[in-house]
Amino acid sequence: MVDSAPQRSYRAPCPGCGAPVEFKSAQSTHAICPYCQSMVVRSGEQLARIGKMAELFDDHSPLQLNASGRIQLDGKDLPFTLIGRLQFLGDAGRWTEWVAWLDDGSMATLGEDNGAYVFTRPMALTGALPEAARFRVGSSATINGKPYSVAFSGQVRLLAAEGELPRLPALGQPFAMVELRSEDGEVLSIDYGRTPPQAERGRAVLLEDLRLQGLKGESTKEERGRQFNCPQCGAPVTVQLESTRSCTCPACKSLIDLSGGIGGELRAAVQDEPVQPLIALGSQAQLQGVQWQVVGFQHRMGVEPGDDEHFGWSEYLLYNQKRGFAFLVDAEDGWSLVRPTTGAPQLAAGGQSANYLGQKYQLKYSYQAETDYVLGEFYWPVSRGQKTFNRDFAGPKGLLSMEQGLGEITWSSGDRLAFDAVAQAFGLQGRKEQFQRNDVGPFVAAKGAGCGTVILIIVVLLIVLILMSNCSGGSGGGYTRSSGGSWGGYSSGGSHK
Repeated sequence: MVDSAPQRSYRAPCPGCGAPVEFKSAQSTHAICPYCQSMVVRSGEQLARIGKMAELFDDHSPLQLNASGRIQLDGKDLPFTLIGRLQFLGDAGRWTEWVAWLDDGSMATLGEDNGAYVFTRPMALTGALPEAARFRVGSSATINGKPYSVAFSGQVRLLAAEGELPRLPALGQPFAMVELRSEDGEVLSIDYGRTPPQAERGRAVLLEDLRLQGLKGESTKEERGRQFNCPQCGAPVTVQLESTRSCTCPACKSLIDLSGGIGGELRAAVQDEPVQPLIALGSQAQLQGVQWQVVGFQHRMGVEPGDDEHFGWSEYLLYNQKRGFAFLVDAEDGWSLVRPTTGAPQLAAGGQSANYLGQKYQLKYSYQAETDYVLGEFYWPVSRGQKTFNRDFAGPKGLLSMEQGLGEITWSSGDRLAFDAVAQAFGLQGRKEQFQRNDVGPFVAAKGAGCGTVILIIVVLLIVLILMSNCSGGSGGGYTRSSGGSWGGYSSGGSHK
């Protein structure tokens, strides 16, 4: 029988304040004193103070130190405990890495970014890595013989930390980090802040699958929120989510940029021609077994390359504390629920198809997209006029969408929803006719003319062709045009783990 008793922990007084500092793992070299925030380095049985750690920002995470769970790794069910936390800032935003100490004595990382979680472990590299600058977003790279797509490449820096840590980057000093994704859903992170660079590999996980104990309570709804005055009209604005990077004023509907923090300079942009969302901000509904709350809304316009006919659709940003964010998309060809993918689908055949998790998806539409109206809160700095190039695919497992913006490529996947199911989920059965779209088939006209109009045009054309045929005795011709559509376009602002 394997002895799963924890290793002997080591405890010594903090060199800064004398309070006890404990090391549960023999691999931990650093710790943050929970009383005076001293950064402590361990050398044998001696502790030395090397500075003071910055204060952690409140990210409303349900996780906390000493929370424990279980993970399936290599066919084994391994217990683990969260013993440390590092908070980082990069070009793609802020995220947290939790240090997980496994029952077999090894270390792992539970990455947390806007409610999405990835569990990774150190990976040995079989060859030398290229310089970080060689990895370009959207390009392909082969690591240990396996192909990956580059999802993130840039400079990051440590903001704050707590607990015990196997490494401690210099506070505030930028270093390079690269994140790659595979077609089968793997995530590979390369930390260039260490010599030689260190790699970790893993997959996305759900908190409920980790059977976690010792989580914090539902904190977001209990928080009063941050308040400030609108820089445009002076009305009070309350921000509910710590991850919010842009929001709108409830009084004048100005779009406010919070990427510099509420304490910094706020920038506001006046929005005219308001769009009224069909579902009110703050509404809650259970979709696909998850309780979601509407926290944001944006309206977007699209146009195919070389065409001048525009089409529009709406996206509701949904939030759940343990599942993060999702998008409820309202397009003329129906409703859909999509979320960012963890892996990176592989484009093939000149972009006419994509492979993801063993399934092939065929390209249906490609178009330029632009945001033209925004309401509520968003976890990325959204702005009017933001433009992306989108590709929408369909396959046996549902919908797949690629969105390429400035310096990043994001993928999302999801499924169609029946319009009456959406109305019922939000308690709006009395208005369900307003939710009905042209969703009589998997792909129908999604911009320009509606379904009834298309049928009428076809009937008229047939009559004209028959009359022409009767008059000239020739054979008639036909002309059809796919009108495109969108089900998953969005601007995520990055999804680094």
